[in-house]
Amino acid sequence: MSDRPLPPTEFRVLLALLDGAKHGHGIKTDVRDRTEGRVDMGPGSLYGAIKRLAAREWIREVDGPSIEPPDERRRFYEITPAGRAAAAVEASRMRELLSIAEAKAPGSA
Repeated sequence: MSDRPLPPTEFRVLLALLDGAKHGHGIKTDVRDRTEGRVDMGPGSLYGAIKRLAAREWIREVDGPSIEPPDERRRFYEITPAGRAAAAVEASRMRELLSIAEAKAPGSA
C-alpha cells in the first residue's frame, strides 16, 4: 500500500463493493445513487478503475448469481481484504484532511 492518495474513481469503486459483490453497472449505479447523481462514471473511467484495482489485487472477479438467460458479458467483482485495507487507509487520510480544513476555516468546510 502506498501513502499516495487513491484517485477518486478508484476509491468510489472500492466503497461501492464494501457491501457486497456487484457487476460494473451495479457499481456505477451505487456511485450515482450515493452521490445523488453528482457522479455518473462513464465506461472508460469505471472499467479503467476496475482494471487498475484488479491488477493491485484490491478487487477480484467472482461468479455472479445465476440469471436467466445467462449473460456471459456481465462480470461481477468483490473487494479483497487488501482492498478493504486500502479503502480504510484512504478514508482515514480523508478524515485527516477534513479535520485540517475545519480547523483552518471553521464553518466553511
